[in-house]
Amino acid sequence: MSGTDFDPARLEVYSNLFASIAEEMGAALQRSAHSPNIKERRDFSCALFGRDGRLVAQGDHMPVHLGSMPASVAAMLRELPLRPGEMGLLNDPFRGGTHLPDITLVSPFHVEGDEPGRPAFYLASRAHHSDVGGMSPGSMPLATEIFQEGLRIPPVRFLRGGEPDPDLMALLLANVRTPGERVGDLMAQVAANRVGEARLGALIARHGAEEVAAYAGQLLCYAARMMGECIRALPEGTFRFRDALDDDGTGAGPVEIEAAVSVAAGRALVDFTGSSPQVAGPVNAVEAITRSAVLYVFRCLMPPGAPANDGCWEPLEVIAPEGSVVNARPPASVAGGNVETSQRIVDVLLGALAQAAPGLIPAASSGTMNNLTLGGVHPTTGEPFAYYETMAGGMGARPSSPGLSGAHTHMTNSLNTPVEALERALPLRITRYTLRRGSGGAGRHRGGDGLVREYELLAPAEVTLLSDRRERQPWGLAGGSPGAAGRNRLVRAAGGESDLPGKFRLRAGPGDRLVIETPGGGGWGAPGE
Repeated sequence: MSGTDFDPARLEVYSNLFASIAEEMGAALQRSAHSPNIKERRDFSCALFGRDGRLVAQGDHMPVHLGSMPASVAAMLRELPLRPGEMGLLNDPFRGGTHLPDITLVSPFHVEGDEPGRPAFYLASRAHHSDVGGMSPGSMPLATEIFQEGLRIPPVRFLRGGEPDPDLMALLLANVRTPGERVGDLMAQVAANRVGEARLGALIARHGAEEVAAYAGQLLCYAARMMGECIRALPEGTFRFRDALDDDGTGAGPVEIEAAVSVAAGRALVDFTGSSPQVAGPVNAVEAITRSAVLYVFRCLMPPGAPANDGCWEPLEVIAPEGSVVNARPPASVAGGNVETSQRIVDVLLGALAQAAPGLIPAASSGTMNNLTLGGVHPTTGEPFAYYETMAGGMGARPSSPGLSGAHTHMTNSLNTPVEALERALPLRITRYTLRRGSGGAGRHRGGDGLVREYELLAPAEVTLLSDRRERQPWGLAGGSPGAAGRNRLVRAAGGESDLPGKFRLRAGPGDRLVIETPGGGGWGAPGE
């Protein structure tokens, strides 16, 4: 099929067929998962890839996962050719991963005539596992090197002959605090990939492998043209912006991120030269995360329903200096780069693009995922428990409307864990859960409000929080006021209350209450207008 020998209407049908495969994979993963983090918060992503490892379609899942997953699939193709009946597994951030809790499972899809180890398609699922070992329960520690963060897995064969490798499974489970939960979540990913294989197989049986592959290629070309036209609509020039994380979690900060976005002839170059060198704390981002944030921001310029695939990259180029906080090298700690630094990269890029297209860009959103992990021994079962969740904040106001309150924004697309599910699974109680009224920035359109979430522990636990925007407020645009900074507090059962930094690790006991107030979004436009 040539570049012009295709039916545009049929291309749109294929676009939705491919996306529906990834969506159904996600539905299967959510239904069959064991942990609240995947089942309730939907902290997972699924996607379909072509023979060359290029992303063809993705579900409406987590932007930070999906933009970086192609690099993991590429590492799998490069290091571990997969044959029928096999599935590969990895989580190495320096091979396209995000951080160690995000485990990616890749399965090949062979059609008749494929060369051994070179399938026609790949299916992949990525899920955040609530514990993969390391120095702190939940595997999101205030680490200073990746070896403290948990088990680092290069591309390995997880399934052989259609069954999990017992030796590898034993190794994985010996290094985590909650092995039963890990088995459940890993097998849920296997089920998701198998659902994808079944749906792709049915599509090929109906239309033929040649046509399906041809329209997958055409869809990449279509996305490239659409992205090029969106960039062409921007004024040419170079637009710069600079923002920072409050600190790196070890007492050093601020951590600066700078970007220059150069637009010319339907192409955009994003240069992060000038950003801070990689730091001691866990806020370093690997290159895959930085590229994921760039793709997310430019995807936001495309019309609703536009295909999301590797074709979007063709008019884009990224310069991320090696050894910087946006392209860290081993053995850097990276747990927070995925969740915190990615959000600040988005803020920086939106700040730059606001100079080029002020009528399109919103004010800064809360700018943090407010990552809470806690763990200990459950007093009822006597078994270890480990838990992870992120908390929503205020969305930045838009040129045409206010920001949403209590929303997960930008690189996250998860949900808050329902109180009932949280209290059923863990020895704690939610004593307060409400919007943080007035935390959104004032403006012609007001920023969204953050949340207040209060946890009362019912058993001793180790608690870690990776959060930001506790010192630097989310900025407003066009004269709008900034959103309120977040705040963390600990109220001891024995009496007394203390403010906590944005990033901390502590021991808490029964009756102690942790209060987390998330930032509001910035306002848009002068309040008096």
